[in-house]
Amino acid sequence: MIIANIIAIFQKELQSYFVSPLAYIVTAVFWLLSGLFFVELLLGQEGIIQQVAVSEQMGMPTDIDVAYVFLNSLFAVIGSLSLFILPILSMNLYTEERKRGTIELLATSPVTNWVVALGKLLGVVTFFLVMILPLLLYEAIAFSAANPAVPPAVPLLAHLGLILLAAAILSLGMFISSLTDNSIIAAILTFTLVLFLWIIDLIANSIGGTFGNALKYISLLESYNNLVQGICDTSDLILLCSYIFLGVFLTAQSIELLRFTRN
Repeated sequence: MIIANIIAIFQKELQSYFVSPLAYIVTAVFWLLSGLFFVELLLGQEGIIQQVAVSEQMGMPTDIDVAYVFLNSLFAVIGSLSLFILPILSMNLYTEERKRGTIELLATSPVTNWVVALGKLLGVVTFFLVMILPLLLYEAIAFSAANPAVPPAVPLLAHLGLILLAAAILSLGMFISSLTDNSIIAAILTFTLVLFLWIIDLIANSIGGTFGNALKYISLLESYNNLVQGICDTSDLILLCSYIFLGVFLTAQSIELLRFTRN
């Protein structure tokens, strides 16, 4: 029964994105920018292939792993780009329910708040997966001439890192959207939170020492970068999953508080 409820909410949430003009605009912008970055990273004047060609013309030894460098550069750019896109995707998860007055129905329905939050999160994460599908094409083009071939684990870890990073931010954004009926405020607050997490990463890398290392343990971007570089550390996976759990937990508590106030 719980699984059936999660699937029903997941389908409803996912369908809402496929009929949303804003979602199509965000996706189009994301695809356009990611395509431009792909061309620039690989074929641009300062691109990886050009760098290798210049080195060979100058008779300099070239030990650049083009495929690996491309993968790291592409996911660094896509990760940064996603930080701007994700607050827009999460801003309507609960604010629309508030606007339509259906959040009271959700709060007082027999379906638990955890189930609703999890179904909504799965819906928006699935839509994000659709958005990043072109990355597979970019990687297929870049890896087609790689010699030796890129180990499958490297791109798989990079994709896993991107999905977990997105799920963590969307989960926290979902919580923020449960606090307001204004979509713009929800997006701004989520983006502010993303900036805060970004600053934590910058501080951790700049100050070093014990405090810097401590900050790295809570840095989403540090864990994401490790996975993109092919480093599979369980602490990174646990940290990213912890942020996802935290967002779902806070969202469920937020709706529970609403249910309590309505009673």
